[in-house]
Amino acid sequence: MKELEELNLPDDIRYTGDHEWAKITDDTVRIGVSDYAQDQMGDIVFVEMPAIGDRFAKGDQFGTLESVKAVSEIYMPMSGTVIAVNTTLTDAPELINQDPYEAWIIEITPADPSEYDQLLPAAAYLDLLKG
Repeated sequence: MKELEELNLPDDIRYTGDHEWAKITDDTVRIGVSDYAQDQMGDIVFVEMPAIGDRFAKGDQFGTLESVKAVSEIYMPMSGTVIAVNTTLTDAPELINQDPYEAWIIEITPADPSEYDQLLPAAAYLDLLKG
């Protein structure tokens, strides 16, 4: 497992205390799991994703990740409607381990874009990980 200073935590992404990330681009938000989350899980072997058109509130479970160690729930960092799922992960879930920020899981149209401002910037997320 990585030491905290080895984690990749891009500054242009926001994070949750449950280790999801969100990146806003124009009118949509891509969502995935952080480098810390994938590192803790180990080799990811399966990703369960929602359907396009599914709507979720902030904090709702929208999928699961299965690794050789455990199954973990993935939670919505923001409210919104799913407009895309990363189907590449169906056949290659290990891409999350290789680059968790390129291997986004879903893309949403946010119901309340201001929720993005409530998410943690990289420095605050790192402070959370340090305890």
